[in-house]
Amino acid sequence: MGKKVIMALAGLFWFLFLLAHLLGNLTIFAGPDALNGYAHKLEGLKALVIAAELFLALALIFHAMYGIIVWWEKWQARPQKYAMYRSKGKPSYQTTSSRTMLYTGIVIFIFVVIHLLNFKFGRFETTTINGQEVRDLFVLVKEVFHQPGYLIFYEVVMILLGFHLRHAFWSAFQSLGWGNQKYTPMLYKLGVLLAIIIAAGFFTIPIYVYLKY
Repeated sequence: MGKKVIMALAGLFWFLFLLAHLLGNLTIFAGPDALNGYAHKLEGLKALVIAAELFLALALIFHAMYGIIVWWEKWQARPQKYAMYRSKGKPSYQTTSSRTMLYTGIVIFIFVVIHLLNFKFGRFETTTINGQEVRDLFVLVKEVFHQPGYLIFYEVVMILLGFHLRHAFWSAFQSLGWGNQKYTPMLYKLGVLLAIIIAAGFFTIPIYVYLKY
């Protein structure tokens, strides 16, 4: 149970980060200067950002590591697969999302590494906003999302992210012991809603950039 608690807390932290990251990225709909201005403000919070990035990295490592361990322990307990999967209904909520958590998680982990290499550590150009020189993150975003291969890869991963988050949210609360017959149905529905919002939000950004710019 200790592994599941750590995995749940790390997952919820990343869930909150994704919401905040999405809100920041949505500034792109207000134009290039809005996105570059937002990115520049984050750079001004250097110490806080570095601390958050370190915490995110540790959370991702622990979440992935314990996720694999929990999956392995379940597999060892029943190495023979079921002939047919059927949802037990409430309160199990067994779905395709729950059965593919390991696989969607691996794809998302790989995506995070590639995403960081492309954007955080990608080509550095500058532009001027109100007389101040800032990093031109928008030109990099435009360049990357105009690569058909990466665009398709990004969109597929966002769909998988939605599946992953759908199960992750409510099951995290269940692992923390906060789920019961009264609150679990509500947490499940909220998890589905938030998964759709986050996945759809990130999904629309590349399409918008590709079509408009």
